[in-house]
Amino acid sequence: MPNSSRSRSTPTTSSKSSHPKAKLISSRTVYRGPVFWVTTDEVQEPGGVRARRDVIHHSGSVVVLAVDESASTPRVLLERQYRHAANDFLWELPAGRIDPGENPLPAARRELLEETGYTAAHWRRILNFYASPGFVAETMSVFLATDLRAGPAHPEPDEVIRKSLVPLSKAVRMVLNGTIRDAKTISSILWLDHQTRRK
Repeated sequence: MPNSSRSRSTPTTSSKSSHPKAKLISSRTVYRGPVFWVTTDEVQEPGGVRARRDVIHHSGSVVVLAVDESASTPRVLLERQYRHAANDFLWELPAGRIDPGENPLPAARRELLEETGYTAAHWRRILNFYASPGFVAETMSVFLATDLRAGPAHPEPDEVIRKSLVPLSKAVRMVLNGTIRDAKTISSILWLDHQTRRK
């Protein structure tokens, strides 16, 4: 995993060069684990405020919105697994970390196959967002995967995953009634519902 990077630790107000950037005064790594690392940064933000910012750094994640379009209504491939941070079982889309040096699309293909056994003939990136930009530098790329083919899954030893193809209308109800509580899954399902209604 790469060392603390000043470019990663320097927030910007916009991608446009005409906007001022924060000035990074100092940065030190205070924790390094197998998945993420944490820096304590002293910054002078564009508004002139000087502040300490603790930032969780991550190599980025991919999310797979796998859709079965063979029936009259689209079905979304969901997983149910235990999440210790939430202390509960959550419904989610297949997702995982981008390994250092790996590109997002190969990572998405790998995660879908490993976690569910499915492959897809068609792929398209539809969303890219920050998971929690107040203190986490992780970005998530959502890929729409269609023309699915089932196969054997190859989960990691600590992954106990139950998968289910859920009709889109039901998945939307699961979002609206609070059954689905995972943000990446909520945003992706609502995107798909919006696109489907537009058609």
